Amino acid sequence: QVQFVESGGDLVQPGGSLRLSCAASGSIFKNYGMAWYRQAPGKQRELVAAANIGGITIYADSVKDRFTISRDNFKNTIYLEMNSLKPEDTAIYYCNSRPPNEGGWGQGTQVTVSS
Repeated sequence: QVQFVESGGDLVQPGGSLRLSCAASGSIFKNYGMAWYRQAPGKQRELVAAANIGGITIYADSVKDRFTISRDNFKNTIYLEMNSLKPEDTAIYYCNSRPPNEGGWGQGTQVTVSS
């Protein structure tokens, strides 16, 4: 069974930083690219950043140059380093494979950017 467990979300002031972590089941981590997604209130879930098995990364335009995705292939874990956070980054952040495993969505981790 595919499992993703996200952590690291918090309340942070605009301009602040956070680091999210996601532990993934080994079978999917080793064979698929991994990604972070987010869903803000009243909006559809969107792709934030992705890293393929070889480490090549892509980012949504809205987070480019502020967020960094990385993966630790030994720990089956992916990270999202978020800097210069803005109120519009407020959302529940999820990790999943890319393309996403529809049965594997976890609880996500809440990121709130507010003064």
